[in-house]
Amino acid sequence: MRRAVELAARGLGSTSPNPVVGCVVLDAHGDVAGEGFHQRAGGPHAEVHALRAAGERARGGTALVTLEPCAHTGRTGPCSQALIDAGISRVVYAVADPTPGARGGATRLTRAGVHVEQGLLAAEAEAVNTAWLTAVRLGRPHVTWKYAATLDGRIAAADGTSRWITSAEARADVHRLRAECDAVVVGSGTARADDPHLAVRGVDGAIQPLRVVIDTEARAVRPGSRVLDEAAPTLIAVAEDADADHLPEVLRLPRATAGGLDVDALLEALYARDVRAVLLEGGPTLAAAFLAAGAVDRVVGYLAPVLLGAGPAALADAGITTLTEALRLRTTEAVRIGEDLRITATLCPKER
Repeated sequence: MRRAVELAARGLGSTSPNPVVGCVVLDAHGDVAGEGFHQRAGGPHAEVHALRAAGERARGGTALVTLEPCAHTGRTGPCSQALIDAGISRVVYAVADPTPGARGGATRLTRAGVHVEQGLLAAEAEAVNTAWLTAVRLGRPHVTWKYAATLDGRIAAADGTSRWITSAEARADVHRLRAECDAVVVGSGTARADDPHLAVRGVDGAIQPLRVVIDTEARAVRPGSRVLDEAAPTLIAVAEDADADHLPEVLRLPRATAGGLDVDALLEALYARDVRAVLLEGGPTLAAAFLAAGAVDRVVGYLAPVLLGAGPAALADAGITTLTEALRLRTTEAVRIGEDLRITATLCPKER
């Protein structure tokens, strides 16, 4: 099952709006006969790849899958039926499928006489598929807020200079994060200050995410801005009453009560465009708006061994006035990237 989880991770960034899934098929003697993962939306599912690799050795064998085999027919047939047709005698899956139209594979397998077990390495399988699972359960994309800061929490010096606080290795790692997401989101402040490109570089085979700029008044993105090139698709989110005739493709959204655009409306619109994983790369104001809206699921902070003592902080006012209101996170990983430290933490549902 751990190998199946590793296989599933290979599909990150290329299967949306479908989940990432890995599968290992053992023959009747318990030896590995085939393995596979879901490689792209519309293509064969993990179980099909693994069964094809196993061939006749699958008969009487065991299939270990990170997600409950589906029971519906979409662009591909139901995987539960493929396992039955291949003569699999036992299926072990980690996480139940929460999708109303796809779940039920375990029931179909059991009725066909296949021995079914659930829950092996469920936490690991949940973690690799967290974006898709969050999107299905909440009806909005999973959001990761990424920021880079000094050890004392500054994202720029007092004069506004910020290139480069973190190391080249950390910046390369950010491109990996982009490649695993469906959309990269920044705000007008970042668009003005940095003229960011937001496309993925240095990741072989990466599918370019949608570049989204939240430009409420349609004044930050101008003709010639780097996000308007042909490297990746781009969407500019503006207010319903903004003059945006100079922009090629805009998404008009209602204004939020506290200013800016309505975060929930933005995520709803992105979800409708099959976006399941969002990487929030905007500055402190945008991050605060998302946090205040309860729309951040994971935080990835790159901390550099640098001290500034002055300059903008990583997070602006998020409506927290006292320590008892602080958002408490659970650290899931802390690793060294070059000379920097990458800390990954999640917000539990009650904090959101």
